[in-house]
Amino acid sequence: MKFLGIDYGSKRVGIAVSDEEGKLAFPKTTLSNPAHLTHDIAALCVKEGVGAIVLGESRTLAGGENPITAEIEKFKNELERKISLPVYYEPEFFTSIEAERIQGKQESLDASAAALILRSFLDRKNRNGNPR
Repeated sequence: MKFLGIDYGSKRVGIAVSDEEGKLAFPKTTLSNPAHLTHDIAALCVKEGVGAIVLGESRTLAGGENPITAEIEKFKNELERKISLPVYYEPEFFTSIEAERIQGKQESLDASAAALILRSFLDRKNRNGNPR
């Protein structure tokens, strides 16, 4: 099954996709965060043949909520209402910083951060045999 990874930000949203086997994650694109974001993601899911979505869950290092946690929760709920695919959270810490360390500061940074989130999810899923 193919997965779509999302690194949600209030200004930009990084998108990544997996291969058909759900083993590898690839940066795909970066979207601006307009009102029609869910529609754009739904279209991408259809175009790419995605079976599930993985959304980066942003928390503090202590596991508490940070300023964007509520936005991400609202976005997840909207995705689940408008797209009939399962949406899984994947904890993410410093993925944008890690992506910048790997590739330098580039336009594709948010998509690369989404690929890191998706890779983490896929690695655990493939190790444990299930998404959660």
